[in-house]
Amino acid sequence: MVGGGIKGGVNYGETDEIGHKAAVNKVPVNDLHATILHLLGMDHERLTYRYNGRDFRLTDVAGRVIREVPHRFLYD
Repeated sequence: MVGGGIKGGVNYGETDEIGHKAAVNKVPVNDLHATILHLLGMDHERLTYRYNGRDFRLTDVAGRVIREVPHRFLYD
C-alpha cells in the first residue's frame, strides 16, 4: 500500500504455519477499508452512496478503524 503515511515493509498479524490463512489479528475487508480511509483523512461512517433508494456505506455497518495500525506503522 502506498500513501496514508504507512511505512513500507510492515505487517499486521500472522498466518498459519504454511501461510494459507490468517491466524492472529484477522482483519475483515470492511475494517481494512475503514482503516485506509481513516489514514487518508476520510470519515468512513460519513462516506455513503445511494443505491435503490437506500444509503450504503463503503465499509458497511461492520467496518471499524483498526486503532493499533496507525500507531505502530506510521512514519514518525
